Amino acid sequence: MALGLGGLGPGNPLAPSPMFTLPTLNFTATQVAAVCETLEESGDIERLGRFLWSLPVAHPNCAELNKNESVLRARALVAFHAGHFRDMYQILESHRFTKESHAKLQAMWLEAHYQEAEKLRGRPLGPVDKYRVRKKFPLPRTIWDGEQKTHCFKERTRSLLREWYLQDPYPNPTKKRELAQATGLTPTQVGNWFKNRRQRDRAAAAKNRLQQQQMQQQQQQLAQSSAGGRRPESTESRPESRPHSEDLSCTSGHAHSPGGLSTSSEESSGILSPSPPPTRT
Repeated sequence: MALGLGGLGPGNPLAPSPMFTLPTLNFTATQVAAVCETLEESGDIERLGRFLWSLPVAHPNCAELNKNESVLRARALVAFHAGHFRDMYQILESHRFTKESHAKLQAMWLEAHYQEAEKLRGRPLGPVDKYRVRKKFPLPRTIWDGEQKTHCFKERTRSLLREWYLQDPYPNPTKKRELAQATGLTPTQVGNWFKNRRQRDRAAAAKNRLQQQQMQQQQQQLAQSSAGGRRPESTESRPESRPHSEDLSCTSGHAHSPGGLSTSSEESSGILSPSPPPTRT
């Protein structure tokens, strides 16, 4: 027996009870914005998402909510944490946000594109990869005032991150959340900054060790070359004494002729003295 919808009514037990109907919230746009700001500052993204979902679709001030920056920022934040990056891009590109919201929204924009690129490539991104992603997906003018920046984070944010890094290079999740609230970043961004900073420090330490080893090797080579340069001087001084001894032997009174006969020094030099004339008897 098939049940028809026409039998539904107050007296029918299958009819929906009034207690199951969706509540209609009669919040004003200002009240909704205040709740969004409070939940955003608390960092409770899940509760913020439930609150936005509970708002009626046909809100009396729907047009005003769609233009409210706090509500739009909350929607973008919820979409970012849910991984709905396309929805977040659409929100950020369709409304011109004030400068106070730029830093946080810019970080969300870049981080979303980083995660998409990592998922596409199947590996973490390096500094060069992130640079190429930023060039391929520049910040929209709705969240950027056109000023060129050398770093993604503001100087105040970087200073605060460096101070915490000097105290603890390996923050736990609780400290990451505290630092995220203090800087306006997400815990994921804070963790990525600490990870990149540790990698840079390790690379710099390895480079310094390599330079020290090279300097030590150069010093050892110089010491060996200077020590080896003095040795030939002692060996070369010895042959110089030989001609002196030979000269002394050659200037002696007699020299040995090839036939074993002794001759005078004058004969050995090829000069013969004339023999005296014979005497007459």
